[in-house]
Amino acid sequence: MPGHPFPTRTVETAGLPLGFGAFSALVSQSFVPLQVRADRQDAFHAEIRAAVHDDVQLSVVTADRHEIHRTPELVAESTHRCFKVGLQLAGTGLLIQDGREAVLRPGDLTIYDTDSPYSLVFEEGFSTLVLMVPHRALELPTEAVRGMAAVTLGGEDGLGGAVSHFLGDLAADLDQLDGPIGGRLARNAVDLVSTLYARELDVSRDAGNPHRAMLRRVQAYLEEHLGDADLSPGAVAAANFVSTRHLHALFHEEGTTVSTWIRSRRLDRCRRDLADPLGAHRPVGLVAARWGFADAAHFSRTFRAEFGESPTAFRARTLAA
Repeated sequence: MPGHPFPTRTVETAGLPLGFGAFSALVSQSFVPLQVRADRQDAFHAEIRAAVHDDVQLSVVTADRHEIHRTPELVAESTHRCFKVGLQLAGTGLLIQDGREAVLRPGDLTIYDTDSPYSLVFEEGFSTLVLMVPHRALELPTEAVRGMAAVTLGGEDGLGGAVSHFLGDLAADLDQLDGPIGGRLARNAVDLVSTLYARELDVSRDAGNPHRAMLRRVQAYLEEHLGDADLSPGAVAAANFVSTRHLHALFHEEGTTVSTWIRSRRLDRCRRDLADPLGAHRPVGLVAARWGFADAAHFSRTFRAEFGESPTAFRARTLAA
């Protein structure tokens, strides 16, 4: 996507501990513009380590007590729309967003949205991992995910435990995210987080809402058939035993259309395949066809319009880094 905040395939490791001024500047540079406050600025110490792969950024922040505020003014000035998933590694913290408060203890997972004001309060030294991705990268309805902001998910067992342990292992050794294979690990992290929140959203929203449950079934069908070039709204409606009108209404409630949703998912699948070093031998046209783009020229134009560069240029850039 043009103008996204992430550099491509770089790994940064902080050297000496940062003072308050350097930390404040680096936090806004690495994430989104933020206000940082600390009552002991002269004695403040912090460190930021980050691994960045295209549109996925994993950072480990270790710092003394301080507060971070994403104010309405800073939100209004920003064009980047990202979710940040936090895994508390050490110490405790408090996340406040959209009228909710989440107390963060080691092992806890939470999510927050850079497109809405929030505050993070750390009253003691702490360490946390932050996974930052564009809204679309989670492959879940943005408004639904926003409804989970500042809600703590435990990381002791079950799926939450699996996600917590996986992210914790990455935090312990960010160097394993270096290089093209590291990109696969970064995308695996996003997939796990998406799966975790998809389950949570199913439990909290879909069970009592038959329309939303139907939408999820249709979307699951579409995911399985993205490679079908003739995946039209009429064919989708017939396969799911609903009228075309009702199908359009389901997607309209999510602020999109059937065709737009299909195109977006196909482009994301193509983008992922093009960035995969294990698939570098596959021609671009074959990747496009695999995900339902029958016309290679149309695919190239659509890809460039969405991401700001041609599929060939994107592949060359990501695999060479």
